[in-house]
Amino acid sequence: MSNDGTVLSQGHGTVSRAEIEQTVRQIVLARIGRPSRPEPPALRVDASARHLHVSQADLETLFGPGYELKVHRPLFQEGNFATQETVTIIGPRSRLISNLRILGPLRKRTQVELAFTDAISLGFDNLPIRISGDTAGTPGALLMGPHGVLELKEGVIRAAIHVHMNPAEAGYYGVRQGGLMKLRIGGSAAVTFERVAVRIDPTSRLNVHMDTDEANACGLHLAREIELIK
Repeated sequence: MSNDGTVLSQGHGTVSRAEIEQTVRQIVLARIGRPSRPEPPALRVDASARHLHVSQADLETLFGPGYELKVHRPLFQEGNFATQETVTIIGPRSRLISNLRILGPLRKRTQVELAFTDAISLGFDNLPIRISGDTAGTPGALLMGPHGVLELKEGVIRAAIHVHMNPAEAGYYGVRQGGLMKLRIGGSAAVTFERVAVRIDPTSRLNVHMDTDEANACGLHLAREIELIK
């Protein structure tokens, strides 16, 4: 071997150190196999029925001064829960749906999330699809609780299909906050959802939320082939 790292081979010219190292890597990889991509994180897909998020002030209008939400059952995302409290919502042309459940914890602004068939039933002809919290310029409704009636000026939406994830899961998929992904649901009613909004938070667990109409369309309760795609 020369001082510059070149290996001398009698009768066959010279072979560089880089060439030897490349050959060794090829032999090793051939024997042990190439490193595979890590297994994808466990994905949960849930159908989210119509519900209400409420502020403290609006909660007191509906249920009385100082009222506090009572937990019915915890939800998959830590700190979120279905409550025991329900209200009646009255839409255009005085159509109504009773037993609209409140989800906790409290929010800064009150918001109603409906599926398409809920919206039609209530008389909303073109309810906008929005990410939760984006309620500017959306329709309102009347909400009736046991203590009083709340006139909601805006805040009724069809919630866009979306995926909650933490930063590590976002790194695995190579996506950023507010980006879009695809969700493929296999089976006899196979569907690919093209615009799954990405929502990243350190406390989140990998979880897609779709509404009940979307879940029925793809036969979610029977699906065995589910894939989240960048």
